[in-house]
Amino acid sequence: MERFDLVILGAGPAGEKAAAQAAYFGKRVAIVEKASEPGGAAVHTGTLPSKTLRESAVFLSGHRARALYGVSVELDADATLQKLMARKDAIAAAEAKRMRVNLERHGVTYLQGHGRLAGEHRVTVDGQGVLVTLEADHVLVATGSSPRRPEGVAFGSPRIHDSDEILAIERIPASMTILGAGVIGCEYACMFAALGVAVDLVDSRAEILPFLDAEIREHLERAMVGLGIRLRQPHRWGAIADVGDGVTVELGDGSTLKNEDLLFAAGRVGNTFDLGLDSVGLAANGRGHLEVDEGYRTAVPHVLAVGDVIGFPALASTSMEQGWVAVCHAFGFDYKREVHATLPYGIYTIPEVSCVGLTEAEAEAAGTAHVVGRARFGDNARGQIQGDAEGMLKLVVDAESRTLLGVHVIGERASELVHLGQAAMLMGATVDLFIDMVFNFPTLSEAYKYAAYDALGALAQRS
Repeated sequence: MERFDLVILGAGPAGEKAAAQAAYFGKRVAIVEKASEPGGAAVHTGTLPSKTLRESAVFLSGHRARALYGVSVELDADATLQKLMARKDAIAAAEAKRMRVNLERHGVTYLQGHGRLAGEHRVTVDGQGVLVTLEADHVLVATGSSPRRPEGVAFGSPRIHDSDEILAIERIPASMTILGAGVIGCEYACMFAALGVAVDLVDSRAEILPFLDAEIREHLERAMVGLGIRLRQPHRWGAIADVGDGVTVELGDGSTLKNEDLLFAAGRVGNTFDLGLDSVGLAANGRGHLEVDEGYRTAVPHVLAVGDVIGFPALASTSMEQGWVAVCHAFGFDYKREVHATLPYGIYTIPEVSCVGLTEAEAEAAGTAHVVGRARFGDNARGQIQGDAEGMLKLVVDAESRTLLGVHVIGERASELVHLGQAAMLMGATVDLFIDMVFNFPTLSEAYKYAAYDALGALAQRS
């Protein structure tokens, strides 16, 4: 029986980073992955593939060219799908290879198979019928999540997809119903609408993405409607049926919605089934999540858990951070001890949205005196060059200290632009930082200077 300081179940982003971190500091590490390649949902069925498809869809559909030159592109659906899938697969293969090389470079033992806890400090790995038992001082569960698949939905139908299966779609349908207007649902709605698919996006809530700043959300809703997406809210749904030439959904108002295909994008569950949790006295909650403390330890201290398997926020970015922090706590490294509470969110809709910190409504609810500064990409030279006249940067600024409370961006490269504001927030800088900075010209980053000037104008009006 081989002994390791750390055995990790799951070679996704969290597992890879945790393994490399522990091995870097001299620990003997093994990582177990059930799939044929490392990467998990982030690489193969979620984060990277969906973002690759988004970029490919925007390019192949001529979406940006329409804004710049009024060019209309007629798509060959079959040829477009082949190009979409080829690019997605190439990116996934490249990232999986990078992860393998990184693990090998750090001397991490890689085992393919189904890993299970098998009592105190033991893990079994079933690799194609060959059972191996490992001894581990610590076990890290980083097995990720899967789409929620409720009973009564015929996922076996070629017309009904979950958010993993949609990436293997064999044809571009003429129309699609998407159930669930969360991040995943909104991203796919925009992607398919850009490809010319008639999309109905259904959600039981009155608003999409309620955590967004209201002004940014309204801006996104207008853009989605402009893409041709029909927002059907608030509508609960009932029976879903494949009727041969399409899929019908009964809505709460008594109407029936019919489209060629359906994507069920209402939630994910932690991958904790058949992990042998009961062998160490652990149990997941109803959504398959494990409870952990600030050091990512479960109720059994030598068993830790990170990533989607512990629930919110279930982002690849935070999962990697959690992996690093968990290892530092497990082995007492005087290094990264926490995941910073100021987390950025990137939403890869069309247009892109990203945010960090407080929304305007949250600042009001907290009773914090504040002002808002805005800069529109239509007034920015780079925004005009790239045809992004509708984009916007919004700063929420403390009226007393002039420090940043929140940064909200909608438009091209929003998920990149937000980091400048995030850095300013982490260092406690005032909005004057952006006034003092010299920005390259023409750049979208320059919008920070003019949003800051706008905020200073609002501050002057208060005095």
